[in-house]
Amino acid sequence: MRPVYITATAAALPGEAVANDAMESVLGQAGDRPSRARRTILRSNGITARHYAIDPATGKPTHTNAQLTAEAIRKLANGKGLPEVGILACGTSIPDQVMPNHASMVQGELKWPALEVVATSGVCLSGVTALKYAYATLASGIHSAGVATGSDVPSPVLRAENFSAEIDAKVEALEKNPEIAFEKDFLRWMLSDGAGAFLLEDRPREDGLTLRLDWIDTFSYAGEMETCMYAGASKNPDGSTTGWTAMSPRERETDSVMSIKQDVRLLNENVIHYTVEKPLPEVAEKRQLRPEQVDWFLPHYSSSYFRDKVHDGMLKAGFDVPQERWFTNLTTRGNTGAASIYIMIDELARSGELKSGQKVLCWIPESGRFSSGFMHLTAM
Repeated sequence: MRPVYITATAAALPGEAVANDAMESVLGQAGDRPSRARRTILRSNGITARHYAIDPATGKPTHTNAQLTAEAIRKLANGKGLPEVGILACGTSIPDQVMPNHASMVQGELKWPALEVVATSGVCLSGVTALKYAYATLASGIHSAGVATGSDVPSPVLRAENFSAEIDAKVEALEKNPEIAFEKDFLRWMLSDGAGAFLLEDRPREDGLTLRLDWIDTFSYAGEMETCMYAGASKNPDGSTTGWTAMSPRERETDSVMSIKQDVRLLNENVIHYTVEKPLPEVAEKRQLRPEQVDWFLPHYSSSYFRDKVHDGMLKAGFDVPQERWFTNLTTRGNTGAASIYIMIDELARSGELKSGQKVLCWIPESGRFSSGFMHLTAM
């Protein structure tokens, strides 16, 4: 296996930062009154600013997912150009279309010549699985340079008009609870837009910071757990799901099936166990990793509510990295899903705080059906 290096990082965040009080004016109001859940959720998640690919004056989209991803990739060049890239791997939760795949659309935006492209799907971990695919092609000698991306642009499906048909169909129920189902309203105030990109090469940069990508380990517990976070489906009382292809257009509309939903009870009861307590001891043993070797811990949690819970899970796993060694930008960048770890690493790399020789451990969970990823980097 050849060593693989991240030689450039970039992030693209659309528009100006949107403060908490402006969120509902940008996304729109679902129903006859402002969301009663919004302030409670925002107090809990700790996010104070985020970005949307929506023009606040017109309500029209400013970027597609593919366009924002291409913007992040262009930033990698930093005015110097890119080496010949052999692999483009792009991960996202919600592509702009079902077909063609997201990476093909990004290549089209860039107008790049023929190369290998692959798109990975999922939720937050999809950006990491794309990175792992690109990493593997370089480590095995298939390619000498590649680009990996993580992006999410959920704002189009968070817009209020996507819920109007459901609200109209459930007037009687909504008179008693004049909000859409909490599982849907919850995520409207949790998710935001962003894209990140890494340039991978088989040799380090001659100048500036390089990150050696040491390893990536991912775990899926879908064989043990039912669906928790989903879109394009409805969840049934027995825990199974019915996908949008099995529904009529009327059924999809009146239940806002294409919106993003989360089983909040299932999340709270299981996410720390399946993404921290269960996989972390296995990673530590496999990689012979000790907490005192970690200079920076980059956790992708969706809400500040989980920060102490993550730490408690690490203590149970026997892997205590003190919180003063943690780095996160959730409060100012929001939860950008598959892009989050890319944007976090880019910000740390540009901060001047990351020094040569330091070790970085990244943790990336997703609640789709409970998966977890850990990534180890060395600054050079």
